[in-house]
Amino acid sequence: MESRLTRLWAHEKASYGLRVFIALTAALAYGWYDGPIGAIPGLFLGIIASAIAETDDNWWGRTKSVLLSLLCFVAAAAAVVVLFPHPLPFITALALTAFGLTLLGALGERYASIGQATVTLAIYAMIALDQHPGSSQWQATGEVLPLLAGAAWYGLLSILWAAMFANRPVRERLARLFVELGQYLQLKADLFEPVRQGDLEARQLALAEQNVRVVRALNIAKTAILSRFGRSGRPGVQSGLYFRLYYMAQDFHERASSSHYPYEALAEAFFHSDVLYRCRRLLSLQGKACQALGQAIRLRQPFDYGERTRVAGQDLQSSLQYLRAQHNPQWTRLLGSLQLLAANLSSIERQLSETALADTPLEGIDTRLRDSSPHTLREIGTRLRQALTPGSLLFRHGVRIGIALIAGYALLALVHPENGYWILLTIVFVCRPHFGATRLRLVQRIAGTLLGLGVTWALMQLFPGTGLQLLLALAAALLFFITRTDRYVIATAAITLMALLCFNLLGDGFVLIWPRLLDTLIGCVIAALASLLILPDWEGRRLHKVMAQVVATGAAYLEEVLGQYRSGMRDDLPYRIARRDMHNADVALSAALSNMLREPGYARGNLDAGFRFLALSNTLLGYLSALGAHRAQAVVVSDDPLVHQGQQQLQQSLSQLAQALGKREAATPQEDEIALADALEQTPEDINEKSQLVRTQLALMLRLLPRLRTVAAEAVATTTAGSAPPAKA
Repeated sequence: MESRLTRLWAHEKASYGLRVFIALTAALAYGWYDGPIGAIPGLFLGIIASAIAETDDNWWGRTKSVLLSLLCFVAAAAAVVVLFPHPLPFITALALTAFGLTLLGALGERYASIGQATVTLAIYAMIALDQHPGSSQWQATGEVLPLLAGAAWYGLLSILWAAMFANRPVRERLARLFVELGQYLQLKADLFEPVRQGDLEARQLALAEQNVRVVRALNIAKTAILSRFGRSGRPGVQSGLYFRLYYMAQDFHERASSSHYPYEALAEAFFHSDVLYRCRRLLSLQGKACQALGQAIRLRQPFDYGERTRVAGQDLQSSLQYLRAQHNPQWTRLLGSLQLLAANLSSIERQLSETALADTPLEGIDTRLRDSSPHTLREIGTRLRQALTPGSLLFRHGVRIGIALIAGYALLALVHPENGYWILLTIVFVCRPHFGATRLRLVQRIAGTLLGLGVTWALMQLFPGTGLQLLLALAAALLFFITRTDRYVIATAAITLMALLCFNLLGDGFVLIWPRLLDTLIGCVIAALASLLILPDWEGRRLHKVMAQVVATGAAYLEEVLGQYRSGMRDDLPYRIARRDMHNADVALSAALSNMLREPGYARGNLDAGFRFLALSNTLLGYLSALGAHRAQAVVVSDDPLVHQGQQQLQQSLSQLAQALGKREAATPQEDEIALADALEQTPEDINEKSQLVRTQLALMLRLLPRLRTVAAEAVATTTAGSAPPAKA
């Protein structure tokens, strides 16, 4: 029993769920025992708005965020109370406020969350006032006070929680990171299965999708560490452990994403050998070990690496020794690539086996992390000025939200539907910056509302008592918070259930079922039309810019990697920034293509070429990661004229391709690339291992360039409206 409770408490959503449960239970107890029961809906909605504004931070950062949130909430509630009886000034102020708060997203996630929560609370205030038409300003103030009280109560609880469990979010993010990394290693292992005519493309696509999750987990973990230790000087023993785990995950990711040679060539050459199966088994076991490490971090338990993985590593070395003993000249280069792969896996094995000893402060390691948040008024002003242009995604989304709210308000003013302000609430939650995301959210919102209405009707029939319905509303609100980020259909059903049960306290909840459905449908239609017609941000029309960013960051990553072969390996901030920038650009390309799948056919562009470019960019990233994984100072590399010529040609070609993509043009082919690749691959027998590695990887990238250039030209070319998506995406 104790073990189950420990695992439940260690769950990454347990802390958040318990905090919300305490806040809601206290509000319910106050309304039931000590206050008017009619205040419970307002308290619940205020808690919801405050929780939406919550972001990960230390206690001081959380305090500043809560104070700013409450200031915005008070201003929004006061504006609603004053302007609600005056339709024209009211909707004008609402649209301008929604536009301005959307622009706050340019300052970072914290401000984006506060902006959305403020608009949400303003609409909650409208719903509260709509229940009592004709109220005086004094009475209207009394109606919105429970909203502010609920928001203040959850904000206070959030600050106390951040102070009491300061490092728990860091552990949760690191645990999630190693779980995702373990899944990545296991998917990578599947590429080494030497099966002819296998579904290699499907496996590579699955790996690319998992890479997106790993990169996002890395970014989230970095934010959690930065908010607590990044600006506090040198880390101590406890924070040093978190830094070490984070840097170890970064190293694992770079080594696991490395590609030393095309997998098809390896499978063809070693089809009758067990060496690729040995690689597959070792990678798979290391993936499981990473997931076990994530679980150990979450449960705060010792991590046992075990013997199976060590034995698998020894078996791989024995298999490589046997192949080298055959002295097959056709295998020379391929065996060199496999030996580098084995060295990568040995490094992962060594670091995993030493994890239990990593509880000492870091020494000789650059512990700086890039902090992209603005910290001065000048930086804030610069960000806002950059966002205040028609070319900015936030500007266009803010205009879209503002006009959609005006349209929704005009419609409810003309039709006077019952509880029509739910239309505005639906618009705010459904309308996303991209049409693809809006379309997905729209479907989820409608499905969740239908599910929630059906469950609500059944539960109100089965449990007519007020006490039971309040408990069900509490459970529904808790379910909403637990599922709102990754199970939006369930979250929508839960918040629908909570809203109707709460409003049942103020009247007959049954009569609100059809209005709720109708308002949701109207709001979804308005949000869809706004995304379709008002300054639409079609991913297909900006895909060339996203692709250009991938290529440009690849050139920067190459420069940083080869620079360390001349000056020595340093996992310093500039190198980590260059590596992370390319991974983030790759994730942005993957997200853009996913959004394009949900866009109308006439706006998609050449989606098939986009996915082929993504596959090639992942291959380029793999070749660069292999160079990064084995980087070390090597004089023979610095003095090799072919290496210097290969680097110059690659950076020049990548820069030209990035510029051409930025202008939506086809890049000019370079005739010397293949000849230079041939020269790099003609290595003498006595060549240094590092020099052979660099030459081989440069040659692979040079051979990749013509394919990148061709696919890029297809992707940016004008296509017909009937461009079909790939069979599997």
